[in-house]
Order: sequence, then structure tokens, then C-alpha cells
Amino acid sequence: MGYHGLAALLAIAWDTQLAPIDCRRLTPSQMARNGRGVTFAVGRAKTGAAALGTLSMRTQRLLAAYIDGLGAEPLPDAPLLRNRSQAAYSKETLNKDFAKVRAAVFGTAESRKIMDMRRSGAVEAMAGQVDDAALAAKMANTIDQSRELQRTYLPVDHASVARADEARLRGRARLRAGTNPAKKSELP
Repeated sequence: MGYHGLAALLAIAWDTQLAPIDCRRLTPSQMARNGRGVTFAVGRAKTGAAALGTLSMRTQRLLAAYIDGLGAEPLPDAPLLRNRSQAAYSKETLNKDFAKVRAAVFGTAESRKIMDMRRSGAVEAMAGQVDDAALAAKMANTIDQSRELQRTYLPVDHASVARADEARLRGRARLRAGTNPAKKSELP
């Protein structure tokens, strides 16, 4: 459909878990190539918190192809990801372009939004038993401390409930065996 900037933006949003506004504002000067690949070091638009966006190999290849297709080296502080008219994405153009592609792929009844990728990424990370502090670092927020952020980004899901059930079974076994580390002072 010719939405090359949108394709790159969506891949970056998925990998980095940055908010759409942060993805729209990415510039070449924020991009670094190192031993671990391409990363973006940014200050979050909403909070100013430092964030480090990491990219998968697939997204790195897609971004390289996108940049090569621009026809000119982007200016260091200019927004990197652009719409089909080559203008920097605004909130409105990003939402409109995403809605067109979403409807073409999933039909007009679909209502997913780009910002839903942050929630999906958080759910995946929790299902993989990420440390709370590591998730907070990835999302550049205080999800490890904030009940409100936990309610926003970590809805009730089967993987989380199953992890809690497994933890209860482990705890129950420890209690029965008298090896509960939380109650060591009470053991004979």
C-alpha cells in the first residue's frame, strides 16, 4: 500500500514498546549502532524519562531498507519516519494511515490502536516472567511501583494467572515441607 514509514514505525513500536508519540519523534541522532545492533536513546515525550529502544534483527533490516529508500541522508535532528507525502508523521496522519491499513488487513470492525502494542509487549514480558524492574526499564515508566500503570498495561490474562497458580503450588509444597523461607525463624 506504500506506507513504508508506517511499516517501519510499527515494527519499531513493537520492538521498543515506545508510545506512538515517541516513535513519531525518533531522529537519526537518537539512533546508535553498537555490538547489540541498532538502538534508540530517547527521553519519553510524556514523562521525560530516559528510554532505550532496542530493535530485533528483522526491524533493523526493515529500518535500513526504509532509510535506503528515502533517497537522501536524513538530517540528524529531523523526524526519521515519514508518511507517504514525505512529511513527518503528526498524530492525525499517523492515526489515519494506521486506520486505513488496519481496515485493509483486518476489516472495518477492527479497533486496535498503535498504543495497544505497549500493553501487548508488557503482557508478553510478564508471561515470560520478566523482573518488574526490567519491565519498568523497558517501558521507561514506574510500572514496577505503580498500581495504576499495572492496571493499564497488565490486564488479567491466562499466563499471569497460571504463573500465580504455579507459585501457589510451589509455596504450598514449601509450607508442607516446613521450608518456607519467609518463616524460617519459626522452624524448629
